[in-house]
Amino acid sequence: MSRVALVTGGTRGIGAATALALKAEGYAVAAVYGRDDKKAAEFNANTGIPVYKWDVSDFDACQKGVARVSGELGPVDILVNNAGITRDGTMHRMGYEQWREVIDTNIGSCFNMSRAVIVSMRKRKFGRIVNVGSINGQAGQYGQVNYAAAKSGIHGFTKALAQEGAAHGITVNAIAPGYIDTEMVAAVPDDILDKIVQRIPVKRLGRADEIARAITFLAADEAGFITGSTLSVNGGQHMY
Repeated sequence: MSRVALVTGGTRGIGAATALALKAEGYAVAAVYGRDDKKAAEFNANTGIPVYKWDVSDFDACQKGVARVSGELGPVDILVNNAGITRDGTMHRMGYEQWREVIDTNIGSCFNMSRAVIVSMRKRKFGRIVNVGSINGQAGQYGQVNYAAAKSGIHGFTKALAQEGAAHGITVNAIAPGYIDTEMVAAVPDDILDKIVQRIPVKRLGRADEIARAITFLAADEAGFITGSTLSVNGGQHMY
């Protein structure tokens, strides 16, 4: 029986590339989305990957959603916490809702989703949790105190949960993408994006499939000795 992988934010960008990469490796994949029904329907039609809609910032919705996926596909073996949003603005202009939405969606969802799968993983003595952080959670970014805080929190969350899961066959790792050619980055003004690319040693944006490849590596059965790590995939833009 195939292992079951669940990817949040799984119908577009990095999430869609990850869902496809996991399917190609033979996993039974569930792609979770929150808003765009049309995009999700197109993704399902084009890939055959089942899609599920719920708000990952809602604890109860995550409990019910994971129960549904488990009932239809089987217990979740691999969780990819990829869902994320931006609500940019400098601190003196940022409203509370801009802060709360990003924190609840970007890091709150990591707790909500991990809590929904962790008991089953512990019972079965196997699990792979991969959290998608960001270069901006490592280095910070002007106008993104909310996003940087959430993504930085993901890296700490990863290390702590890795320690809890290690004795139970559960690995927990993070990916820290740099600037990737997705819809989120496409929204950055061209003049600013050009300056960003010039600071990347490889002189280009990353591709979603390059991030998906790294996630798939960490999700493998053979990756059982890698836990609590953050893998930076950023073209050399930030090294430490």
